[in-house]
Amino acid sequence: MTQYLEAGIKELVDEFQSNGKVCPSQQTIAARRNGYIASTVLAGDNVTMDSEFLDVVNDIEVKVYKPTNEFDLPITVYFHGGCFVSGGFKTHDIQLRKIALQSNSIVVCIKYRLAPEFTYPAAHDDVYQAVLGIKEHGQKWGGDTQHLTFVGDSAGGQLALATTLRLKTLQRWLPRKQILIYPMLDPLGKSQSYNDNATDYVITAKMLLSGFSLYANDDSDIKAKPELNLLSADFSGLPTTSIITAEYDPLRDEGEVLYKLMLAQGVDAYCERYLGVIHGFFQLAGISGAAKRCITSIANQIAS
Repeated sequence: MTQYLEAGIKELVDEFQSNGKVCPSQQTIAARRNGYIASTVLAGDNVTMDSEFLDVVNDIEVKVYKPTNEFDLPITVYFHGGCFVSGGFKTHDIQLRKIALQSNSIVVCIKYRLAPEFTYPAAHDDVYQAVLGIKEHGQKWGGDTQHLTFVGDSAGGQLALATTLRLKTLQRWLPRKQILIYPMLDPLGKSQSYNDNATDYVITAKMLLSGFSLYANDDSDIKAKPELNLLSADFSGLPTTSIITAEYDPLRDEGEVLYKLMLAQGVDAYCERYLGVIHGFFQLAGISGAAKRCITSIANQIAS
């Protein structure tokens, strides 16, 4: 099926397949983390910020990207991906800069604890506390805390949605909108795309499910953790939600199921499937035209 992939993505997948389709879940955690950082060479050209710096809110470290020296800029809260076991400021740096510049918003990326050293609910608690701190202190960076957008990819998409659901239950405010990039939603991987795209497209089904398993501490009753099984959640009352899926991604179907569930529950929801690309394509703007278009689309949604 690689003939239907974007040219740059096809080259990446062909190499993966010719090397024996080695599943990253077979690697050590250190190797998975280093491999993710190494993949940033495919992220495309860098862009310059007016300022960028580390800060701490509610004891959680964040990195702030400010594209201009203006005040009252929208704030984009970014929840990075990495299958709950990897990822961070280094793996998403170029994408965050581009989103900040193109949307003219302050992008704040959250550093949360990773599995297997820290298991559920560590990451969920960290991002929730960080979001409360960003809401309270975002003005000191020149941000408009009434204009918050949540964006997350993969495990970060899961964390973004889970945080919005926590806010709905525990607080009196919600983000203005949320953008979920191929979110991890089903820890059991029951959808058809988990079978169709299980082994051939670099990010494998076993890799994704291993992340869930490590974060859940190999709990056999993972279904009992509602924050990890978000397709069973009550979405009524949530803000405008945009969902991005990739054609050759094990997670494709569950993202599109989420879209239908949200629509059925009255959420202003949108979904866009990018054809000819794989899980993680958003971070491959150096080789993928779809990735460039996706970044621009996200920035436009933030700015609108």
